[in-house]
Amino acid sequence: MVLNINELQLSDKSIVIVEDDLPSIRYYETLLRSSGANITTFRNGKEFVDYISQPDIKIDIVFMDFLIPLINGIECLRAFRKNRKNVPVLMLTAYSSEQCKTEAYLAGCNEYVLKPIYPEKIFFLLEKYLWHQPSTSLVS
Repeated sequence: MVLNINELQLSDKSIVIVEDDLPSIRYYETLLRSSGANITTFRNGKEFVDYISQPDIKIDIVFMDFLIPLINGIECLRAFRKNRKNVPVLMLTAYSSEQCKTEAYLAGCNEYVLKPIYPEKIFFLLEKYLWHQPSTSLVS
């Protein structure tokens, strides 16, 4: 079966994108727009870390770039995992080295996906982690 984003009804889901590359942000937003998900974007790691320090923020999945300004993706992931152990984090990156991949998994990412990321892959990952699953708690 070929999954279409229009089949994913994610209106009750909150997706966070941490990416410094504006064309990449626009790409993800364009793909996700019809799903109905609430999308929040950050262009640097400090903004993301400040955001997650708020206790009442609902996050169902995070798209995290490896190399972002101020606080890198690995450190953002470590900070996120301190209070949110079960929220899926997808590390989306152009870094293909085994060292980077290992570091990301040790920090707590659920998937390590190399760019370019085609729509089918994004839809597959959203289906895998969000579709037909109950909403995650605020701090899990």
